Parts: sequence; structure tokens; C-alpha cells
Amino acid sequence: MIALILKFFSAKRSGEAEMRSVTGKVCGVVGIFLNILLFAVKLAAGLFSGSLSVTADAFNNLSDAGSSVVTLIGFKLSEKKPDRHHPFGHGRFEYISGLIVAFMILLMGTELAKTSVGGLVEPTVPEFGVLTTAVLVFSVLVKLYIYGYNTKYGKRISSSAMLATAKDSFSDIVSTTAVLVGSLIVKFGGVPYVDAVFGLAVSLFIIYSGFRVARETISPLLGQNPSAEFVKKVIDIARSDDKILGIHDLVVHDYGPGKVMVSLHCEVSCYEDPITLHEIIDRLEVAISEELDCMTVIHMDPVDTKDELLGELHKEIGETLKNLNIGASFHDLRIVRASDAKNVIFDLVLPADPDIKPEEIIRTVTKEITSKHPDYRCIIKPDRDYTGRI
Repeated sequence: MIALILKFFSAKRSGEAEMRSVTGKVCGVVGIFLNILLFAVKLAAGLFSGSLSVTADAFNNLSDAGSSVVTLIGFKLSEKKPDRHHPFGHGRFEYISGLIVAFMILLMGTELAKTSVGGLVEPTVPEFGVLTTAVLVFSVLVKLYIYGYNTKYGKRISSSAMLATAKDSFSDIVSTTAVLVGSLIVKFGGVPYVDAVFGLAVSLFIIYSGFRVARETISPLLGQNPSAEFVKKVIDIARSDDKILGIHDLVVHDYGPGKVMVSLHCEVSCYEDPITLHEIIDRLEVAISEELDCMTVIHMDPVDTKDELLGELHKEIGETLKNLNIGASFHDLRIVRASDAKNVIFDLVLPADPDIKPEEIIRTVTKEITSKHPDYRCIIKPDRDYTGRI
């Protein structure tokens, strides 16, 4: 059904960003309709049978419909054009909508847990019949469909909100299956508190799902590492020209899907023609931007490739860091000759590990260099890797 609707809209839309928006909205509207349908039939079955677990599952579907509404609003707000106060656009509204969905899941799970605890205090034996069982089986099948299309299209358009909805749907599949099993136990075993126990289990699973979705949507808002695949593509494109000797200070700023900014430094020989190098850098910026749908800024770092002293020092520092075995690296190495000493200047990139003390590492590296070269004075600046590679 989703594929047919999107095929109809694709004939009237052009551009990846526009189709992304249409995909999110279509999936959201279909989700609202299906979840309201499930809420209605489950609520009727729950009230008719007197089952706390079925009624709890019904209101869980109502919260899912609300989640789809929030997702739709998030897609709409994220489409707002950049303005003076938000030059990178409003793409993070989609992440915020995913976070709101998580809070709604947590709230619903908490309320259902309270109801189920009440059922444990005053247990009753609900009347389960063929109709209730059929409704639960129908619900599982519908939720499988919702999970499937949200996962498929959420990955296709890289939507954290849709993927959060998919995970919520999977939780619903598990919880509804648990309710179905519980109803069969009650029907054939006649144990009064089983319904409330399964209702409580469903609510706890919903709460767990809410925390999981919240964690996954908070991470991009806080500023998480880019994917290893994205980083590799940036590096591969940047290193595609043999004039580029090295890359460092790669930073990916995520302002929402399709609104990513990449900045990096490319090392080039200081003996090459600067005009030619500038043209190469411009070409690489365009290539990365077009290939990865992002904004790209490349800083050009000149490197002295003919200084033998610098080359030997580069090897020595590399060996020292390798022996430390902490995954550290360095860049921007240069020797500035003063009247009384040679100033060795470079940036030391250290892993984001709280157990690693930059001051101690700098002292160790400095001691190693000066023990071999007493006339060297080290000026080392601690740096960070923002890609998660070390």
C-alpha cells in the first residue's frame, strides 16, 4: 500500500528532499489510521472481555497514533527554510519529534503499569473468547506491517523518527503476543492474576522501549560520532587526488537529515603551485558535497616534504606513539628554528578516554624527543578525534 501511494506522489514530485518529506508524511498518516483502527477494536475487545492486558494494549496503540502525529509534525517543522537565527535549517526538529515519541511511550508504559498493579491487588478472571483472540492476532499482523514499512523507508531516507516508530512497533508485536499467550493461559487455566501479570509485563516492556528510543534520539541531538561508512567515504574522496598527502581534523556537524556540514584539513606539499592546489581543494569540496549530500569546507595545510630533519623526526614521533599503544596520532609537525633551540611544534590527537591524561602523554612524548635531541624544545597541543576512529 505504501509503495503504491509513494509511486503516485513520485510522479508529481522532483528532488530527493521533497520525496523524503512525502515519504515521511505518507508513512505517518498510514500509521495514524492503522493505530486508531487497532485502538478501537482492541478497546472494544478489552471492555467486552474485562481484560486489563487487552485494554492496556489498546491504549498503547492510541499512544502510537499520537507518536505518528508527532512524527508528522516533526517532518513538517524540519522542512522550514534556514533563517537568520538558524542558518543551518531546522532539520533537528525530526530528532526532537523522535524524543517526544519516546516520552509518550514512557508515559503510557507507566500508566499501564499502575493499572496492572491494581489488577494484581484485586485480581479478576476476564472472559476471553474467539473474538478477542482474533483481534489480538489481527493486531500482531498489522503491527508487523507497520514495523516493516517504517524500517524499510526509515532506513531509505535516514529518518531517526521513523526508525524509532519501527522499534516501538516491534515492542508492540512482542507485547501483544504476550497478551495473546496470557489470554490463552487465563482461558484454559482459569488463574485470576495471570492477566494482570501479563499486563504488567507488557507495561514494563513498553517502558524499556521508551528508554531505548530516548537514548537513540538524544544521541544525535547531543552530537554523536558520524557513521564509520560516512567517514570512510569522505576520506576516500579527499584522498582520491595524489596531491593530498594526509587528512586530519575531520569534523562532521549534523544539523538534521540532509543538513550535514563537513570540515577537514588536507595536507599538501608546500612546493606545489598554490593556485593548482586551490583548484584541487575546490574540486574535492564539490565532490564530497555532491556525493554525500552535505556542505563541505576544506582547509589546506602546507607540509615541507623536502626537509630531511623533519622527515626523521616524523618517524621518531610515530614510533614513540606506537609504543604507547593508545591509538594516538599527530599532525601539523614543523620545526621553527630559534637562536637558542629548535622549537618542535605539532598537534597530538588523543582518544576520548577519561583514563588518558593528556598532560602525562605530552610529558612522555617530550621526554622521548628531548632525550635524543637536547636542543629541541617541544610545543605540543592536545587535540581530539571527532570521528570515533580512535
